[in-house]
Amino acid sequence: MSSPAPRHTPLRVDGRPAVRRPPYTQPPRGRARRRDWREIFPDATPQEWNDWRWQARNSIRTLEELERRLSLTEEEREGVRRTAAIFRLAITPYYLSLIDPDHFWCPVRRQAIPLPAEATVSPGELEDPLGEDLHRPVRSIVHKYPDRVLLLALDRCSVYCRHCTRRRITGQPDTDIDRQALDEAVEWLRHHPEVRDVLVSGGDPFLLSTRRLDELLSAIRSVPHVQIVRIGTRVPVCCPMRVDEELARTLRRHAPLFVVTHFNHPVEVTPEAGAACELLVDHGIPVENQTVLLRRINSSARILTDLSHRLLERRVRPYYLHQMDVAQGIEHLRTSTRTGVEILERMRGWTSGLAIPHLAVDLPGGGGKVTLGPDYLVARDERETVFRNYRGTLYTYPEPRDTDASCPYEAVYYGEEEG
Repeated sequence: MSSPAPRHTPLRVDGRPAVRRPPYTQPPRGRARRRDWREIFPDATPQEWNDWRWQARNSIRTLEELERRLSLTEEEREGVRRTAAIFRLAITPYYLSLIDPDHFWCPVRRQAIPLPAEATVSPGELEDPLGEDLHRPVRSIVHKYPDRVLLLALDRCSVYCRHCTRRRITGQPDTDIDRQALDEAVEWLRHHPEVRDVLVSGGDPFLLSTRRLDELLSAIRSVPHVQIVRIGTRVPVCCPMRVDEELARTLRRHAPLFVVTHFNHPVEVTPEAGAACELLVDHGIPVENQTVLLRRINSSARILTDLSHRLLERRVRPYYLHQMDVAQGIEHLRTSTRTGVEILERMRGWTSGLAIPHLAVDLPGGGGKVTLGPDYLVARDERETVFRNYRGTLYTYPEPRDTDASCPYEAVYYGEEEG
């Protein structure tokens, strides 16, 4: 390094001006509108509305049903028609009630109602974008990482998100995820002691009855080397009435157990959804959130910072921000990888580190996750490293003279010291 930078130099870095204002301020009261569910489903009683089974039975599944409840654009009508044979439509009455009837770009609307672009397969898109089928030793197990597996518990969801990466499985009539497949999965686990972490997903495991979910978790917990169980679910977002005392108590019995949910926009963090998450946390179940970066829906630092703040207020930890997978028919919802990095750069420093998720790309074809982030390193040599901070100001960190980072007690602690 020819000449060290001053200790803190405010200047332009990489041709960009220093960032001097935060991405987020408390949003003013806007014109976004949530309809009263009684306007949409006038024949439903409050008891029915708050019954998750009623929600499942009365989900919107056809164009005719959808048009009875919501005024559609011609583009949306065409989208439903063109995708009917590709990927099912399902919207719970609750999630439908979150749709702003006046705005095409309502984030709930765009996640739930297909557009014609979904019927087009773009170059590079894959039926199995994560290469899961290459790593399925039995029907319900995906084993891509050394110490953890994905266990596919069922093939149904309460809402079929239009950005779904596992659309070859979820909602399809000919998948083979059944009770026998789950028994095979548990038996496979018994013979693989390297597996310590099981992510139960699907489909949505919370659509199993509480009794059946308890049976499945008990079977997994009977495998002695399984230490951690995670459940991936969007039910707290799309059908929060499913999360009740019985479910929370059941999950608590299988601790350590983590719930990973999927809020994509602050409009989804309703009082009902927040209460569902807090009920789980109150029963000792940590809840983390995975967000998918959706072009023109949540591809904004202000939106994602707002989402993180609202989740943290409800004791939900923002965990991952996923670059969208290259599943077939969803290129119109994908951002560039640069977009996510720029969003994190705008968030960093202006909000707590707790509010900043990991930006992850699941590599096409089964390469696994890699994380991306802004590059704050400007220059480095043996004497010092120069960084830029979130404002674009340069700071110098002096390097130590002794760089041996080995841990002498490590071998003692793990019983590996030589006699």
